[in-house]
Amino acid sequence: MAINFGFNSNNNNNVNALNLQKNDILDLTKKNQGLKRVILGAGWDVATMGQDFDLDIAAFLLNNNNKVARIPDDVIFFNNMEGQGIRLEGDNRTGAGEGDDERIQIDLSMIRNDIAKIIFVVTIHNAQLKRQTFGMVENSYVRLLDAENDEKEVCRFNLKENGSTVTSVIFAELYRDGNEWRFKAIGDGKIADLNGILSLYI
Repeated sequence: MAINFGFNSNNNNNVNALNLQKNDILDLTKKNQGLKRVILGAGWDVATMGQDFDLDIAAFLLNNNNKVARIPDDVIFFNNMEGQGIRLEGDNRTGAGEGDDERIQIDLSMIRNDIAKIIFVVTIHNAQLKRQTFGMVENSYVRLLDAENDEKEVCRFNLKENGSTVTSVIFAELYRDGNEWRFKAIGDGKIADLNGILSLYI
């Protein structure tokens, strides 16, 4: 059940972007003065030929008690794609193609004041039924882009699965630090679906 996390140096020519390792924290708005609108992009490739993997990105908006106070409003996923200051762009059901497979837009200035943290989770849809795990997926990553600066890549966190049996990953979080926002790479794998991960925060 072990899962190993790491990073590589391939950042699509964004030479100034940071490659984060597990538990690294970026002082996001301090390091990027004026940063207000960001995009959380996620991507992956399928290692098992002939299979489609429907990976889904979701965001949980947490209060100061580390809880989701409003369901479904504070759970952004394919059945509830938009909230105040946050929007899921779409649902890619195959992982085909280059670049980000799914993206979430966040306007940090519009996030409600009672929201202290935004958790980003990637799950495999119907993983148990299809007997699919993150060990069958390659080149998984999340990255943060500056939406108001030609989508410049600010940072990236790459996942190495190495035979993992997990079906979901708590990938990263954005959290308030006074008037600033920080971004933390987490990489915590779970054998659970989206509801199982959500149950940790209610």
